[in-house]
Amino acid sequence: MRIDKIHYWAVVCGFLFTLAACRESTPEFTVTGIVAGADGQTMYIENIGLSDIQLIDSVRLNSSGKFTFKIEQPKYPDFYRLRLGRQWINFAIDSTETVTFTADAKTFATSYTVEGSENSAAIKEITLAQLDADQEVNRIRSEYRSGVLSDTAYRRRTLAMAEAYKQVARKYIYAKPMSTAAYYALFQQVDGLLFFDLYDKADSRSFGAVATSYNHLYPESPRAKHLYNLALQSLKVIRSRQTIDFNQIEKQEIDMLDIELPDLRGVAVKLSDMAKDKVTILNFTAYETEWAPSLNLTLGSLYEKYHGRGLEIYQVSLDTDLHHWKNVASNMAWTCVRDPQSVYSQAAALYNVKQLPAIFLLNRRGILVKRIDDLNALEKEIEALL
Repeated sequence: MRIDKIHYWAVVCGFLFTLAACRESTPEFTVTGIVAGADGQTMYIENIGLSDIQLIDSVRLNSSGKFTFKIEQPKYPDFYRLRLGRQWINFAIDSTETVTFTADAKTFATSYTVEGSENSAAIKEITLAQLDADQEVNRIRSEYRSGVLSDTAYRRRTLAMAEAYKQVARKYIYAKPMSTAAYYALFQQVDGLLFFDLYDKADSRSFGAVATSYNHLYPESPRAKHLYNLALQSLKVIRSRQTIDFNQIEKQEIDMLDIELPDLRGVAVKLSDMAKDKVTILNFTAYETEWAPSLNLTLGSLYEKYHGRGLEIYQVSLDTDLHHWKNVASNMAWTCVRDPQSVYSQAAALYNVKQLPAIFLLNRRGILVKRIDDLNALEKEIEALL
Protein backbone atom coordinates (compact mmCIF):
# COMPACT_ATOMS: atom_id res chain seq x y z
CA MET A 1 0.00 0.00 0.00
CA ARG A 2 2.81 2.40 0.94
CA ILE A 3 4.65 1.51 -2.28
CA ASP A 4 1.51 2.33 -4.29
CA LYS A 5 1.26 5.73 -2.60
CA ILE A 6 4.90 6.48 -3.27
CA HIS A 7 4.42 5.48 -6.89
CA TYR A 8 1.29 7.68 -7.13
CA TRP A 9 3.01 10.78 -5.79
CA ALA A 10 6.03 10.16 -7.97
CA VAL A 11 3.77 10.14 -11.04
CA VAL A 12 1.97 13.31 -9.89
CA CYS A 13 5.22 15.12 -9.18
CA GLY A 14 6.61 14.02 -12.53
CA PHE A 15 3.51 15.34 -14.30
CA LEU A 16 3.66 18.68 -12.47
CA PHE A 17 7.36 19.00 -13.23
CA THR A 18 6.73 18.29 -16.92
CA LEU A 19 3.85 20.77 -17.00
CA ALA A 20 5.98 23.48 -15.36
CA ALA A 21 8.82 22.78 -17.77
CA CYS A 22 6.42 23.12 -20.73
CA ARG A 23 5.15 26.41 -19.39
CA GLU A 24 8.65 27.72 -18.91
CA SER A 25 9.65 26.72 -22.43
CA THR A 26 6.73 28.53 -24.09
CA PRO A 27 8.20 31.62 -25.79
CA GLU A 28 6.59 34.87 -24.69
CA PHE A 29 6.76 38.55 -25.52
CA THR A 30 6.44 41.27 -22.91
CA VAL A 31 4.56 44.55 -23.07
CA THR A 32 5.32 46.90 -20.22
CA GLY A 33 5.25 50.58 -19.35
CA ILE A 34 3.57 53.43 -17.53
CA VAL A 35 0.34 55.31 -18.21
CA ALA A 36 0.11 58.56 -16.24
CA GLY A 37 -3.22 59.92 -15.06
CA ALA A 38 -5.10 56.64 -15.46
CA ASP A 39 -5.67 55.71 -11.82
CA GLY A 40 -8.66 53.37 -11.53
CA GLN A 41 -9.04 52.87 -15.30
CA THR A 42 -8.85 49.49 -17.02
CA MET A 43 -6.49 49.00 -19.93
CA TYR A 44 -6.88 46.10 -22.35
CA ILE A 45 -4.47 44.34 -24.67
CA GLU A 46 -6.03 42.92 -27.84
CA ASN A 47 -4.93 40.96 -30.88
CA ILE A 48 -5.83 42.55 -34.23
CA GLY A 49 -6.68 39.61 -36.47
CA LEU A 50 -7.44 39.54 -40.17
CA SER A 51 -11.19 39.66 -39.58
CA ASP A 52 -11.70 40.47 -35.90
CA ILE A 53 -10.17 41.87 -32.71
CA GLN A 54 -9.78 39.52 -29.74
CA LEU A 55 -9.33 40.48 -26.11
CA ILE A 56 -6.25 38.85 -24.57
CA ASP A 57 -5.82 40.38 -21.12
CA SER A 58 -6.53 43.49 -19.05
CA VAL A 59 -5.15 45.37 -16.06
CA ARG A 60 -6.66 47.89 -13.69
CA LEU A 61 -4.17 50.73 -13.41
CA ASN A 62 -3.33 52.35 -10.09
CA SER A 63 -1.75 55.70 -9.26
CA SER A 64 1.70 54.51 -10.40
CA GLY A 65 0.34 53.65 -13.85
CA LYS A 66 2.72 50.72 -14.20
CA PHE A 67 1.67 47.62 -16.14
CA THR A 68 3.18 44.41 -17.55
CA PHE A 69 1.69 41.82 -19.89
CA LYS A 70 3.41 38.54 -20.74
CA ILE A 71 1.80 36.83 -23.74
CA GLU A 72 2.62 33.78 -25.82
CA GLN A 73 4.61 34.66 -28.91
CA PRO A 74 2.56 34.47 -32.14
CA LYS A 75 3.56 31.88 -34.73
CA TYR A 76 4.05 34.64 -37.31
CA PRO A 77 4.53 38.42 -36.94
CA ASP A 78 1.25 39.89 -35.77
CA PHE A 79 -0.49 43.06 -34.62
CA TYR A 80 -1.82 44.09 -31.23
CA ARG A 81 -3.18 47.14 -29.49
CA LEU A 82 -3.41 48.64 -26.02
CA ARG A 83 -6.86 50.10 -25.47
CA LEU A 84 -7.79 52.69 -22.86
CA GLY A 85 -11.37 53.93 -23.12
CA ARG A 86 -11.86 54.96 -26.76
CA GLN A 87 -8.16 55.41 -27.46
CA TRP A 88 -5.69 52.79 -28.53
CA ILE A 89 -2.04 52.26 -29.39
CA ASN A 90 -1.27 49.88 -32.25
CA PHE A 91 1.96 47.89 -32.28
CA ALA A 92 3.54 44.80 -33.86
CA ILE A 93 5.26 41.74 -32.43
CA ASP A 94 7.91 39.83 -34.37
CA SER A 95 9.45 37.56 -31.73
CA THR A 96 10.01 37.47 -27.96
CA GLU A 97 10.89 41.14 -27.63
CA THR A 98 10.03 43.42 -24.74
CA VAL A 99 8.16 46.53 -25.87
CA THR A 100 7.90 49.44 -23.46
CA PHE A 101 5.32 52.23 -23.69
CA THR A 102 5.12 55.51 -21.81
CA ALA A 103 1.87 57.43 -22.22
CA ASP A 104 -0.56 59.86 -20.65
CA ALA A 105 -4.23 58.92 -20.32
CA LYS A 106 -5.44 62.16 -21.95
CA THR A 107 -3.30 61.79 -25.08
CA PHE A 108 -2.93 58.02 -24.95
CA ALA A 109 -3.18 57.37 -28.69
CA THR A 110 -0.96 60.15 -30.01
CA SER A 111 1.73 61.30 -27.56
CA TYR A 112 3.16 58.01 -26.34
CA THR A 113 6.75 56.83 -26.65
CA VAL A 114 7.75 53.28 -27.55
CA GLU A 115 11.04 51.44 -27.03
CA GLY A 116 12.23 47.96 -27.92
CA SER A 117 10.48 47.67 -31.29
CA GLU A 118 11.59 49.50 -34.42
CA ASN A 119 8.45 48.45 -36.26
CA SER A 120 6.17 49.70 -33.49
CA ALA A 121 7.92 53.08 -33.60
CA ALA A 122 7.29 53.17 -37.35
CA ILE A 123 3.65 52.21 -36.79
CA LYS A 124 3.29 55.25 -34.54
CA GLU A 125 4.46 57.55 -37.36
CA ILE A 126 2.13 55.84 -39.83
CA THR A 127 -0.80 56.12 -37.40
CA LEU A 128 -0.19 59.84 -36.85
CA ALA A 129 -0.17 60.37 -40.63
CA GLN A 130 -3.48 58.50 -40.85
CA LEU A 131 -4.98 60.63 -38.06
CA ASP A 132 -3.81 63.80 -39.84
CA ALA A 133 -5.60 62.58 -42.97
CA ASP A 134 -8.79 61.93 -40.98
CA GLN A 135 -8.77 65.48 -39.64
CA GLU A 136 -8.06 66.92 -43.09
CA VAL A 137 -10.90 64.98 -44.72
CA ASN A 138 -13.30 66.31 -42.09
CA ARG A 139 -12.13 69.88 -42.78
CA ILE A 140 -12.48 69.38 -46.54
CA ARG A 141 -15.98 67.93 -46.23
CA SER A 142 -17.10 70.73 -43.90
CA GLU A 143 -15.83 73.42 -46.29
CA TYR A 144 -17.40 71.65 -49.27
CA ARG A 145 -20.81 71.36 -47.62
CA SER A 146 -20.74 75.00 -46.59
CA GLY A 147 -20.08 76.01 -50.19
CA VAL A 148 -16.52 77.28 -49.66
CA LEU A 149 -15.02 74.62 -51.97
CA SER A 150 -15.92 73.89 -55.58
CA ASP A 151 -16.21 70.30 -56.84
CA THR A 152 -12.79 70.56 -58.47
CA ALA A 153 -11.11 71.96 -55.36
CA TYR A 154 -12.78 69.30 -53.22
CA ARG A 155 -11.40 66.50 -55.40
CA ARG A 156 -7.96 68.11 -55.63
CA ARG A 157 -7.59 68.51 -51.86
CA THR A 158 -8.89 65.03 -51.18
CA LEU A 159 -6.31 63.50 -53.53
CA ALA A 160 -3.58 65.67 -51.98
CA MET A 161 -4.59 64.46 -48.51
CA ALA A 162 -4.31 60.81 -49.59
CA GLU A 163 -0.98 61.43 -51.29
CA ALA A 164 0.44 63.06 -48.14
CA TYR A 165 -0.31 59.88 -46.21
CA LYS A 166 1.10 57.65 -48.95
CA GLN A 167 4.37 59.57 -48.99
CA VAL A 168 4.87 58.62 -45.33
CA ALA A 169 3.75 55.03 -45.92
CA ARG A 170 5.94 54.41 -48.98
CA LYS A 171 9.08 55.05 -46.90
CA TYR A 172 8.41 51.82 -45.06
CA ILE A 173 6.82 49.87 -47.90
CA TYR A 174 9.78 50.17 -50.25
CA ALA A 175 12.61 50.41 -47.69
CA LYS A 176 11.56 47.25 -45.81
CA PRO A 177 8.66 45.54 -47.60
CA MET A 178 9.05 42.47 -45.38
CA SER A 179 8.38 44.46 -42.19
CA THR A 180 5.20 44.60 -40.15
CA ALA A 181 5.32 48.40 -40.54
CA ALA A 182 5.08 48.04 -44.34
CA TYR A 183 2.12 45.65 -44.00
CA TYR A 184 0.41 47.98 -41.53
CA ALA A 185 0.94 51.00 -43.81
CA LEU A 186 -0.81 49.25 -46.72
CA PHE A 187 -4.06 48.65 -44.87
CA GLN A 188 -4.78 52.02 -43.26
CA GLN A 189 -8.08 53.62 -44.18
CA VAL A 190 -9.73 57.00 -44.35
CA ASP A 191 -13.47 57.46 -44.53
CA GLY A 192 -14.07 53.74 -45.03
CA LEU A 193 -11.64 53.18 -47.91
CA LEU A 194 -7.99 52.18 -48.18
CA PHE A 195 -5.47 54.94 -48.92
CA PHE A 196 -3.71 52.54 -51.28
CA ASP A 197 -6.18 51.68 -54.01
CA LEU A 198 -5.93 47.99 -54.77
CA TYR A 199 -7.06 48.64 -58.33
CA ASP A 200 -4.81 51.60 -59.11
CA LYS A 201 -1.73 50.71 -61.18
CA ALA A 202 0.74 52.67 -59.04
CA ASP A 203 -0.71 51.52 -55.72
CA SER A 204 -0.90 47.94 -56.96
CA ARG A 205 2.91 47.89 -57.07
CA SER A 206 2.97 48.67 -53.35
CA PHE A 207 0.71 45.71 -52.64
CA GLY A 208 2.91 43.55 -54.85
CA ALA A 209 6.13 44.55 -53.09
CA VAL A 210 4.87 43.63 -49.62
CA ALA A 211 2.99 40.54 -50.84
CA THR A 212 6.11 39.13 -52.50
CA SER A 213 8.24 39.66 -49.38
CA TYR A 214 5.66 38.17 -47.02
CA ASN A 215 5.05 35.22 -49.30
CA HIS A 216 8.80 34.52 -49.37
CA LEU A 217 9.39 34.83 -45.62
CA TYR A 218 6.10 33.52 -44.19
CA PRO A 219 4.45 31.37 -46.91
CA GLU A 220 2.17 29.63 -44.39
CA SER A 221 1.08 32.79 -42.60
CA PRO A 222 -2.65 33.60 -43.01
CA ARG A 223 -1.71 37.26 -43.52
CA ALA A 224 0.80 36.38 -46.24
CA LYS A 225 -1.76 34.22 -48.07
CA HIS A 226 -4.45 36.89 -47.79
CA LEU A 227 -2.15 39.64 -49.06
CA TYR A 228 -0.81 37.51 -51.91
CA ASN A 229 -4.36 36.72 -53.07
CA LEU A 230 -5.23 40.42 -52.95
CA ALA A 231 -2.18 41.29 -55.04
CA LEU A 232 -3.16 38.70 -57.65
CA GLN A 233 -6.75 39.97 -57.64
CA SER A 234 -5.45 43.49 -58.12
CA LEU A 235 -3.42 42.55 -61.18
CA LYS A 236 -6.31 40.57 -62.66
CA VAL A 237 -8.80 43.43 -62.34
CA ILE A 238 -6.39 46.09 -63.61
CA ARG A 239 -5.61 44.03 -66.69
CA SER A 240 -9.20 43.16 -67.52
CA ARG A 241 -11.48 45.99 -66.44
CA GLN A 242 -12.93 48.63 -68.69
CA THR A 243 -11.60 52.05 -67.76
CA ILE A 244 -14.13 54.87 -67.42
CA ASP A 245 -13.26 58.52 -67.80
CA PHE A 246 -15.88 60.07 -65.53
CA ASN A 247 -14.93 63.52 -66.74
CA GLN A 248 -16.56 62.55 -70.04
CA ILE A 249 -19.89 61.40 -68.58
CA GLU A 250 -21.66 64.68 -69.28
CA LYS A 251 -20.36 64.71 -72.85
CA GLN A 252 -21.00 61.08 -73.73
CA GLU A 253 -23.36 58.52 -72.22
CA ILE A 254 -21.61 55.39 -70.94
CA ASP A 255 -23.14 51.93 -70.79
CA MET A 256 -23.83 50.75 -67.27
CA LEU A 257 -21.27 48.48 -65.62
CA ASP A 258 -23.42 45.82 -64.00
CA ILE A 259 -23.22 44.82 -60.34
CA GLU A 260 -24.69 41.74 -58.68
CA LEU A 261 -24.58 41.54 -54.88
CA PRO A 262 -26.63 39.92 -52.07
CA ASP A 263 -29.45 41.75 -50.30
CA LEU A 264 -30.68 41.30 -46.73
CA ARG A 265 -32.11 37.85 -47.54
CA GLY A 266 -28.89 36.77 -49.20
CA VAL A 267 -30.50 36.90 -52.64
CA ALA A 268 -28.28 38.26 -55.43
CA VAL A 269 -29.76 41.43 -56.95
CA LYS A 270 -28.53 42.83 -60.26
CA LEU A 271 -28.25 46.56 -60.80
CA SER A 272 -29.39 46.05 -64.41
CA ASP A 273 -32.66 44.49 -63.22
CA MET A 274 -33.29 47.35 -60.80
CA ALA A 275 -32.46 50.07 -63.32
CA LYS A 276 -34.67 48.79 -66.13
CA ASP A 277 -37.07 51.59 -67.18
CA LYS A 278 -36.22 53.53 -63.99
CA VAL A 279 -34.11 56.52 -63.07
CA THR A 280 -31.69 54.95 -60.61
CA ILE A 281 -29.41 56.30 -57.91
CA LEU A 282 -26.36 54.06 -57.47
CA ASN A 283 -24.84 54.80 -54.08
CA PHE A 284 -21.65 53.32 -52.57
CA THR A 285 -21.70 53.85 -48.82
CA ALA A 286 -20.74 52.54 -45.37
CA TYR A 287 -23.26 52.69 -42.52
CA GLU A 288 -20.46 52.65 -39.94
CA THR A 289 -19.39 56.19 -40.89
CA GLU A 290 -20.59 59.29 -39.03
CA TRP A 291 -22.06 60.87 -42.18
CA ALA A 292 -24.20 57.84 -43.15
CA PRO A 293 -27.36 58.77 -41.15
CA SER A 294 -27.51 62.23 -42.75
CA LEU A 295 -27.00 60.78 -46.22
CA ASN A 296 -29.73 58.18 -45.71
CA LEU A 297 -32.17 60.87 -44.55
CA THR A 298 -31.54 62.82 -47.76
CA LEU A 299 -31.93 59.71 -49.91
CA GLY A 300 -35.08 58.78 -47.97
CA SER A 301 -36.77 62.11 -48.65
CA LEU A 302 -35.91 61.91 -52.36
CA TYR A 303 -37.13 58.31 -52.58
CA GLU A 304 -40.42 59.18 -50.91
CA LYS A 305 -40.92 62.17 -53.21
CA TYR A 306 -39.95 60.57 -56.54
CA HIS A 307 -40.39 56.81 -56.23
CA GLY A 308 -43.94 57.06 -57.58
CA ARG A 309 -42.57 58.76 -60.68
CA GLY A 310 -40.00 56.04 -61.35
CA LEU A 311 -37.01 56.61 -59.04
CA GLU A 312 -35.10 53.63 -57.61
CA ILE A 313 -32.07 53.44 -55.33
CA TYR A 314 -29.46 50.67 -55.47
CA GLN A 315 -27.31 51.17 -52.39
CA VAL A 316 -24.03 49.23 -52.11
CA SER A 317 -22.61 48.98 -48.60
CA LEU A 318 -18.91 48.37 -47.97
CA ASP A 319 -19.46 47.82 -44.23
CA THR A 320 -17.29 45.21 -42.55
CA ASP A 321 -19.81 44.60 -39.76
CA LEU A 322 -22.55 42.40 -41.25
CA HIS A 323 -24.80 42.63 -38.18
CA HIS A 324 -24.66 46.44 -38.11
CA TRP A 325 -25.38 46.63 -41.83
CA LYS A 326 -28.42 44.36 -41.50
CA ASN A 327 -29.82 46.42 -38.61
CA VAL A 328 -29.60 49.67 -40.59
CA ALA A 329 -30.55 48.24 -44.00
CA SER A 330 -33.70 46.63 -42.62
CA ASN A 331 -35.10 50.14 -42.09
CA MET A 332 -34.52 51.26 -45.67
CA ALA A 333 -37.31 51.32 -48.28
CA TRP A 334 -34.98 50.87 -51.24
CA THR A 335 -32.70 48.05 -52.42
CA CYS A 336 -29.75 47.56 -50.08
CA VAL A 337 -26.93 45.18 -50.97
CA ARG A 338 -23.55 44.57 -49.36
CA ASP A 339 -20.20 43.75 -50.88
CA PRO A 340 -18.43 41.27 -48.57
CA GLN A 341 -15.10 42.37 -50.09
CA SER A 342 -15.58 45.68 -48.26
CA VAL A 343 -12.59 47.96 -48.90
CA TYR A 344 -11.34 45.51 -51.55
CA SER A 345 -14.61 45.81 -53.49
CA GLN A 346 -14.26 45.08 -57.20
CA ALA A 347 -17.66 46.71 -57.75
CA ALA A 348 -16.39 49.97 -56.25
CA ALA A 349 -13.20 49.66 -58.31
CA LEU A 350 -15.29 49.22 -61.44
CA TYR A 351 -16.84 52.63 -60.83
CA ASN A 352 -13.50 54.17 -59.85
CA VAL A 353 -14.74 54.94 -56.32
CA LYS A 354 -11.93 56.70 -54.47
CA GLN A 355 -13.94 57.97 -51.49
CA LEU A 356 -17.29 57.47 -49.83
CA PRO A 357 -20.07 58.29 -50.27
CA ALA A 358 -20.10 57.97 -54.06
CA ILE A 359 -23.30 58.64 -56.00
CA PHE A 360 -24.08 57.97 -59.66
CA LEU A 361 -27.24 58.49 -61.73
CA LEU A 362 -28.54 56.12 -64.42
CA ASN A 363 -31.28 57.10 -66.85
CA ARG A 364 -34.33 55.02 -67.79
CA ARG A 365 -32.30 53.14 -70.39
CA GLY A 366 -29.85 52.02 -67.71
CA ILE A 367 -27.10 54.28 -69.01
CA LEU A 368 -24.71 55.99 -66.62
CA VAL A 369 -25.14 59.72 -67.19
CA LYS A 370 -23.88 61.53 -64.11
CA ARG A 371 -21.55 61.30 -61.15
CA ILE A 372 -22.90 63.43 -58.31
CA ASP A 373 -20.28 65.27 -56.26
CA ASP A 374 -22.62 67.84 -54.73
CA LEU A 375 -25.46 66.21 -52.79
CA ASN A 376 -27.41 69.48 -52.94
CA ALA A 377 -27.57 69.14 -56.75
CA LEU A 378 -28.95 65.58 -56.66
CA GLU A 379 -32.66 66.52 -56.67
CA LYS A 380 -32.27 68.84 -59.65
CA GLU A 381 -30.51 66.10 -61.62
CA ILE A 382 -33.25 63.58 -60.75
CA GLU A 383 -35.93 66.02 -61.88
CA ALA A 384 -34.16 66.47 -65.21
CA LEU A 385 -33.97 62.73 -65.85
CA LEU A 386 -37.57 62.08 -64.78
